[in-house]
Amino acid sequence: MTQVLIKGLGLIGSSLALAIRQAHPDVTIVGSDVVPATLDYAQQSQLVDDVTTDFSTAAVTADVIILAGPVAVICDDLATLATLSLKPQVVITDVGSTKQTVLTAARPLQQRGLAFVGGHPMAGSHKSGVMAGRADLFENAYYFLVPGLAPKAAVQQLQALLVGTHVKWLTVTPKQHDRLVGQLSHLPHVVAAALVNQTQQALADSPLGLRLAAGGFKSITRIASADPTMWQSILLNNGQVVTSQLQAYIDQLAAIKAAIEQQDAPQINAFFAAAKTTRDHLGPEHLGSLPNFFDLFLNIPDQTGAIADVAQRLAAAGLSLVNIHILEIREEVDGVLQVTFGDAATRDQAASVLQQADYQIVRRN
Repeated sequence: MTQVLIKGLGLIGSSLALAIRQAHPDVTIVGSDVVPATLDYAQQSQLVDDVTTDFSTAAVTADVIILAGPVAVICDDLATLATLSLKPQVVITDVGSTKQTVLTAARPLQQRGLAFVGGHPMAGSHKSGVMAGRADLFENAYYFLVPGLAPKAAVQQLQALLVGTHVKWLTVTPKQHDRLVGQLSHLPHVVAAALVNQTQQALADSPLGLRLAAGGFKSITRIASADPTMWQSILLNNGQVVTSQLQAYIDQLAAIKAAIEQQDAPQINAFFAAAKTTRDHLGPEHLGSLPNFFDLFLNIPDQTGAIADVAQRLAAAGLSLVNIHILEIREEVDGVLQVTFGDAATRDQAASVLQQADYQIVRRN
């Protein structure tokens, strides 16, 4: 019987446990965490079969070890594992948000011939902790695999174990991973947090202040609500990449600032035109074989129950939604609703269902 040890039963660790349990009821799952209340909840709710605070002892008998803590903790755990007599065929993986640091920490294990497969599920929630775990948290999300020196069989074993997550697998190098998530996740979080902080300062003397924040401001700053401790760890471990990308962003801001100061109308227009062209061309038809999501954008009236009506029609047709997002909504003006699907066929069926109900499809990607 396969024994899986999960170190760290926060949102990601507990969700992986649930997904494994759902797909492989015969697998024994052991949970390890430093918070006793977390272990008590995990065991009482049958999230895991057993719990322990003794990570080292549990690791020796494990067939698969999943490290689901912050990056700094993952690196410490890898150092601990390097001192233990693990099973020769053990597969070790992590869920850390940076990979070059983690793969470096895993090198002693790899030099011993043990299989380490770096991993990073691109999924999350505004909730945290063991009670926030959901078996469907990762459904249709990207899951980066960074095998390093791991044999193909170890990668396939890990994918088979996590089949219940229903993710879209992407295999990359550590450098590719950190560059991608730096630009598409880490930098945007810094920008969003900076904008919120700057706006708070700028409107500190206004009686209305951030109470007027809506629409575009809320959309662009939503991710500023992320966990500060987690982002401290991420930025410290991907600092070289993010500082370079941050400087490039600062250069862009300086250029548009200069254009505004100089009243350079053509340059201002070019700035927004370039961004619009790039943003409007995001979509699967431009991304080759990369697994992607498929979107419909439709006008939706400012009426009670309008979004529920869309969701109910799709559910009645047996069409599964990946995500739903209001891009713009104002009183007495039609908004734009973005509905996301896992494949093009489902998206096209949804378009037909909604058009038959007189919804106007603005665009499909």
